[in-house]
Amino acid sequence: MFDSQSDLAALVYDKDQDPDAILRSFAADLLARGHRPVGLVQTGHHELDRRHLTATLVHSGEQLQLLQDLGALASGCRLDIGQLLEAGARIEAAIDQGADLVIINRFGKLECEGQGLCYLIDRALSADIPVLIAVPDYRFDDWIKFADGMSVRLKCNRVALEAWWNAVSSRSTGALHSEHISVCEALK
Repeated sequence: MFDSQSDLAALVYDKDQDPDAILRSFAADLLARGHRPVGLVQTGHHELDRRHLTATLVHSGEQLQLLQDLGALASGCRLDIGQLLEAGARIEAAIDQGADLVIINRFGKLECEGQGLCYLIDRALSADIPVLIAVPDYRFDDWIKFADGMSVRLKCNRVALEAWWNAVSSRSTGALHSEHISVCEALK
């Protein structure tokens, strides 16, 4: 069973959907409305040339290269773990400066293994900051195990995402986005 009021939401997508476009536009709209989303959103999910996969830090707009150039004959994983962990450190610093939402670009292979950016989920939830993560449909069972069942499953569309955000953000006192304090601090 899923907790419909959970501060942890999975934007579940299949191979024909582009969660990145939804996450990017949602983060941009939150910024425009005076909220402070922090996190990482992948760009290039559907591009044919995966050698140039990048991501954007939503709180700064900085573009990061996520893949290493291992040469034309390389067939292994090209993910630059160092760059991913550096992005995680920047997100963690942004959380410390105040955040209304943490966005994690993917629940991928590393996160399934307890690595990657999954530590940021615990970090954000411990600070009473809602978390949004894109989860491929084929990894949703792994996600539910990781989240101990305490996650909202969102359809990969803006309507579902906005409904979840409105429910989660309405529980705050309104001081969150004006002073960039955590939910926990606002409710004290």
